[in-house]
Amino acid sequence: MRRREFMALLGGAAAWPLTAWGQQQRTPLVGFLNSASPGPFAPFVAAFRQGLREAGYVEGDTVEIEYRWAEGQYDRLPALAADLIRRQVAVIVATGGAVSIVAAKAATTTTPIVFSSGADPVQIGLVSSLNRPGGNLTGVYLFLSGLDPKKLGLLRAVVPQPALIAVLFNPNNPDARTRLTAVQEAAHAAGQRIHILHASTEPDLDAAFATFDQLRVGAIVVGSDPFFNSKRDHIVKLAARHAIPAIYEGREYALAGGLMSYGTSIGDGYRQVGIYTGRVLKGEKPADLPVVQSTKFEFVINLKTAKTLGLEIPPGLVTAADEVIE
Repeated sequence: MRRREFMALLGGAAAWPLTAWGQQQRTPLVGFLNSASPGPFAPFVAAFRQGLREAGYVEGDTVEIEYRWAEGQYDRLPALAADLIRRQVAVIVATGGAVSIVAAKAATTTTPIVFSSGADPVQIGLVSSLNRPGGNLTGVYLFLSGLDPKKLGLLRAVVPQPALIAVLFNPNNPDARTRLTAVQEAAHAAGQRIHILHASTEPDLDAAFATFDQLRVGAIVVGSDPFFNSKRDHIVKLAARHAIPAIYEGREYALAGGLMSYGTSIGDGYRQVGIYTGRVLKGEKPADLPVVQSTKFEFVINLKTAKTLGLEIPPGLVTAADEVIE
């Protein structure tokens, strides 16, 4: 073999590893921002990863993910979002309520953001419209804010003539006022007395349930909120300890021992966020991706808990349930 041919061959062979190293260095990095804690959100993160896989991305192989959890301390979110921007992530996935999305939006006007939002993203100023988001944000609208009146109605159908129903809200939720107005209007229309209590810390939750005892509350509607999701087991245990029937937003509460849950499938929403994240990684722009509106609703009843509370669930409700835990 001639020297020139040998050197050309050697040079070509040497170029392949360099190309491979360059490709490895270009593995996209996704930033995952959440206002709550990783433990209670593990099923949702798994659903997000499933969506990524459906879009062709596998964590640790074709994509890397940096996780940032605020652990319920919302004031940490701006710094966590800024840290992800410094890491030069290709996409920020903002989950765990509007507080996370607002923090991510304030941190960048250029890095794509894919969100999951229980509140109307147009109403709270995240996007221009659902069909044409504009800017650098798009995602999934879980439609949680409009479901508390429905939860109130389901609870009234199960608990025999409750004189007073408590409604638990997190005042730090940007959508709290809208949700509160909706449930108050529904209660007024049904002639149902309600008592509103707020909680944004674990001691607040303990104090709220003590107040429920004092007021002789007949049942509780637990509002949709990422902080409440992060304290799911604690809230369900409080309801059991005080023997108060309660309805929650997601099936995870019923699986943990809660009486009932009604809401959109949060897991399916996170899966859709994963799919959208993959599409953005492939080059699509958030401004061109319509906000997905979640349409999968789940009504779950825990008959074991109902029996413990001495409640008889109407047969019609059992038939209507998407899932019955016995």
